[in-house]
Amino acid sequence: MSRKGAKLLLDSLARSAKHFNKSEVECLVNLFDTLVARASSHYAGVGFDRTVFRDTLYSAFGMTDDAVLDRVFSIFDKSNNGYITVVDWVEGLAVLLRGTLEEKMKYCFAVYDLNGDGYISREEMFQMLKNSLLIQPADEEPDEGVKDLVEIALKKMDYDRDGKLSFADFEQAVRDEKLLLEAFGPCLPDIKYLL
Repeated sequence: MSRKGAKLLLDSLARSAKHFNKSEVECLVNLFDTLVARASSHYAGVGFDRTVFRDTLYSAFGMTDDAVLDRVFSIFDKSNNGYITVVDWVEGLAVLLRGTLEEKMKYCFAVYDLNGDGYISREEMFQMLKNSLLIQPADEEPDEGVKDLVEIALKKMDYDRDGKLSFADFEQAVRDEKLLLEAFGPCLPDIKYLL
């Protein structure tokens, strides 16, 4: 990319990723270039694939849940082309790392809305929560514990009592109790990695 093209890209990203200043955007672009150079995929030169993305979020932010990492990749990959572009990277990190509560609520809701229909259903809650329980050998059927958690979440968060969470339900629940932002799985970086 030419010098002028690189400057235009940085200026554009500094405007679109409003939570980062220009020098931070430049650092993120440099990190992106490093990740692309390391990627051994057919996307090299334009972006990096799911594996590089997952490895990076794991090592940089301690994000380990496979299902959540796949969903986060899908949220970052706005054009749904199977790879992360520099724009996806910088704008996604702006929300992930420095987003407002409103932006993070929209992001987390999108991660949990597995089929993209605008609701988090019982089935989607079950899928997200089933890997979060530690199962003891003497435990009863583990799925029953997950079903109980789903019912507790619905009782707490389903304000309109329609059996699923709309964004309005999710938003109200999170505004009432911020810990519910990640109610169905850790989709934001662990705070200890950000210090």
